[in-house]
Amino acid sequence: MSTRISTHSLSPEAVRIIKSVLNLVMLALSVMLIAYISYNTFNDIPFLTNRRYINFQFWVCMVFIFDFFMELWLADNKWRFVKRRFLFLLLSVPWLNIVMHYHVALSPEMMYFARFIPLARGALAVAIVVSYVSSNKVTSVFVTYTVILVAFVYFGSLIFLEEEHGVNPSVPDYGAALWWAALDTTTLGSSIYPVTAAGKIVGGVLSSLGMIMFPLFTVFITNLVTTHIHKQKAEEAS
Repeated sequence: MSTRISTHSLSPEAVRIIKSVLNLVMLALSVMLIAYISYNTFNDIPFLTNRRYINFQFWVCMVFIFDFFMELWLADNKWRFVKRRFLFLLLSVPWLNIVMHYHVALSPEMMYFARFIPLARGALAVAIVVSYVSSNKVTSVFVTYTVILVAFVYFGSLIFLEEEHGVNPSVPDYGAALWWAALDTTTLGSSIYPVTAAGKIVGGVLSSLGMIMFPLFTVFITNLVTTHIHKQKAEEAS
């Protein structure tokens, strides 16, 4: 039996409005963060020397953390909320700023990956907001996983471009990196092979993600077809 403990006296309508506003803010910040890191990558701007980016991602993380605790306050079942969203809290911590502030020694590859942590949080936030559009639970899950898959393919292509461009003749531009990421996720493979350690790691992550995600799409399509057939039979019987 779940325990529901409300620590606020807000009406359900007020809670709905607050959550909607928070979702819109999360969506806007996530898109801005993705655009910012894309701009830096495409223009070959070193993020560690870009103080504006470092400050921007720090404050985005602060807003993400505020959102977590705000929604925790609004949640009736707080323990269930923490269990479902604890990963969000971990991804909202400004790890990059902490590492830089305390001068933690990390390899350039690890530092590069660190700046994608808020982006992972942003991708999950986008997935949740988009899933709210659908009232059907199965469709909502499908949309959520689709957004996450597309986001990770995009982030993977950015990382692959950053690490492989200049050292891998098969990656002359972003188009080649995106093509590689898409084919690697579908496990079809391409004529492009990573030569850096970071590129190989991204390839393994994307392949694993694809093997996990695509069976879910098959289940969704099967469920959609089955539901349509049952609906048609019910209409014919009536």
